[in-house]
Amino acid sequence: MSRKRSGSNGLEAWPGYVDALSTLLMVTIFVLLVFVLAEAFLSSALSGSDNTIAQLRDQIAQLTQSLSMETSKDTTLTQELSALNAQLASAQAANAGLSQQVSADAATITNLQSQGKDLQAQLSDAQTQAAASAGRISALQAQMDAQAQAQANAGPGLREQLTAQTKISSDALAQVALLNQQIAAMRAQLAALAQALDAAQAADAKDNVQIADLGKQLNEALARKVEELQQYQSVFFRALSESLKGEKNIKVVGDRFVFESDVLFPVDEATITPAGAAEIAQVAAAVTEIASKIPPDVNWVLSVDGYADAQPITGGPFKSNFDLSSARALAVLDLLIADGVPENRLVTSGMGANNPIAPGNTPADYAQNRRIEFRLTTP
Repeated sequence: MSRKRSGSNGLEAWPGYVDALSTLLMVTIFVLLVFVLAEAFLSSALSGSDNTIAQLRDQIAQLTQSLSMETSKDTTLTQELSALNAQLASAQAANAGLSQQVSADAATITNLQSQGKDLQAQLSDAQTQAAASAGRISALQAQMDAQAQAQANAGPGLREQLTAQTKISSDALAQVALLNQQIAAMRAQLAALAQALDAAQAADAKDNVQIADLGKQLNEALARKVEELQQYQSVFFRALSESLKGEKNIKVVGDRFVFESDVLFPVDEATITPAGAAEIAQVAAAVTEIASKIPPDVNWVLSVDGYADAQPITGGPFKSNFDLSSARALAVLDLLIADGVPENRLVTSGMGANNPIAPGNTPADYAQNRRIEFRLTTP
């Protein structure tokens, strides 16, 4: 039997080789199939990524264009605002000049009226004198007529008396003529004064109309300023509301953001807690973002108002609720300045227990009244 094995020609191992080669071929085909499928999936994924990238690039291009348009619009608005400010300054200067002119016209009118009254008094005196002279002339004329009848039979002495009386009558007539001339001159002066007074009153009315127009322009310019500030107040509200979303102890009351003091400070203290400092940092970030968008000539401030509850202070470093509320407001203001808010855009006040938002006297009401309020407004 051993001879038989040693004499084998090796054909018995061939089926094993064939099986191994078949298996290797099948594995190779499977691996190639896996690579092909993987490449197909990868190509599909890359194609989708390319589409997404293209869409993102389109969105970036659109956003860039929108940003460019907004920047251009902001530049245009800034230029228009500068022009309006220049017009406002010119209108204020013109208003001041017209006010001075109106004052001068009023003084002129008063002076003319005083002169008119003086001339009226002089005219009345002259008319009284003229009436008295006319009476004397009538009496003298009557005497002359009576004496003329007796002149033919009179002697030389009587004729001399009649001649003297005639001379006196002539002098009286001359005085009357002079008085009439003075009255005529006074009437001419009165007419001239009346004409000047009418002209001054007309100029005064014209100046008043111009002042009214300037006042209207000033009011419109102020209204535009207020509208611009209200626009930025809306932006401030949106930015701060977004950054403080989800905070339970922060609420909006009218145009103010109200922080309960318990969120920022320990009880009866004015040292801000770490959590409170984080809240104030969010407020500072929103204010800094808005401040970069407001033109420099729009006058605005962030008002920081501190409030306390109605419970009296019984101990500690603070003498009253005013001291406590003021110290807390100042602590918040210092933190805002440290977080980058400009000092010239901040004002603060301590209100004590005034203006409570909760009228009761429960612990929950007291907690609501212990608060810090932020408000974007004009100085």
